[in-house]
Amino acid sequence: MRTKDQGTLDAILKFVNKYYQKNRIAPTISDVAEGVGVARSTTHRYLQELSERGLLDYNRGILSAPESAKMKTAYFSAPLVGSIQCGSPEEEQEYVEEYVSLPVSMFGKGDFYILRAKGDSMVDAGIEEDDLLVIERNCPASKGDIVVALDPDNQNTLKRYAGYDEDENCYLLAYENEEKYPGKVIKVKSFKVQGVARHVLKAL
Repeated sequence: MRTKDQGTLDAILKFVNKYYQKNRIAPTISDVAEGVGVARSTTHRYLQELSERGLLDYNRGILSAPESAKMKTAYFSAPLVGSIQCGSPEEEQEYVEEYVSLPVSMFGKGDFYILRAKGDSMVDAGIEEDDLLVIERNCPASKGDIVVALDPDNQNTLKRYAGYDEDENCYLLAYENEEKYPGKVIKVKSFKVQGVARHVLKAL
């Protein structure tokens, strides 16, 4: 049995992960062979070895679909669907600008989308103008979560959910900018949670 070169194994696995991240489909043997610079027969043997080690899923000369692959580095696509007002609520208008690939190892698994922050009401929470927010949808909101809130007038905003005021019979959506908006909250009789902010992506 021929000994497999670890450098070639690493190069093939790296190529497969990058190819899928860029193209959202798995590469063929020819793609891998050309990309790494090795013969097809060598590529076949090395893919089998990687499959046996559980680093990717390989069968009949073709890499399997990403959903069933067992790669150590896995990615998912999250749609960037425009902006969210970090201030007064505004009418909801959602459209997909592009899809962004994010690593599961950093962001976990879930139903995510991305919004661009507008306004200055959440700066104390580390959210500033033009930051990208990774939002998890279809999940319950707990007191203290930063939520995308849609009110009965179909207006949305990004605020910290501060709980329910039983004296005034309303929900509280709090600003996070004490210098400019000290103690300010939005009081609503009801609202729909369109997602909970999980991560902030920003340039340094």
